[in-house]
Amino acid sequence: MNWTIDIPADILPSLPPLPPELRSRLDDALARPAAQQPEWPDPEQVLAVRAVLEAVPPVTVPGEVDKLADQLAFCRVAFGASASAETFDVRDLEKLARGVFGHMRAELDWTVESPSVNKPAARALLNLSQIAGAALPTGGVARVRAVQEGASTAIAIEAAGPRARLRPEVLAGLRGEGPGEGLHGHWVQAYYVHLFLTDAGGRVFADLSDEMVTFAATVPS
Repeated sequence: MNWTIDIPADILPSLPPLPPELRSRLDDALARPAAQQPEWPDPEQVLAVRAVLEAVPPVTVPGEVDKLADQLAFCRVAFGASASAETFDVRDLEKLARGVFGHMRAELDWTVESPSVNKPAARALLNLSQIAGAALPTGGVARVRAVQEGASTAIAIEAAGPRARLRPEVLAGLRGEGPGEGLHGHWVQAYYVHLFLTDAGGRVFADLSDEMVTFAATVPS
């Protein structure tokens, strides 16, 4: 969302008062030292600029902030920033996945029997769930299942819905094949899944049928 602002600063509209609780929280935040800002030479000019910024539409809206926060939390686990953890509670993984699906058209149906999984299985569950959601651009249901089979975790994900599709570069990445012409972002994620599962001694497969995309992976426990 982009805004263009071109109004005289001396005829700014009067703003309605904030609710008391929000006003108190804002005043408390503004009263704190701004340690990472420069020394502004003209305090009155600072107040004038702030008045302009408060009177115009926001640069971003709350929904965009929520989406960014959900994606950041998801990526910290799905792409390895939380490297210190070796096992993950599946309830936390479900919460991360639902945060991302909250901004998709697809719905998430999550059933994982094990109370916890290792890092490769956690990354596989999150990444394949997100890929499954992206395979349903007009909506549908991504059904995520994972069970313990002997010394491995078996993951099965079905993305079912009208116009379910799997980009060719995603399929190539999951197979460990090159990106072809150009470097597609969808291929990068799929190839990443192939790499970390292969490194862990696991495997991943994908199949496309009528209004259905199926993913299967096995990960040593």
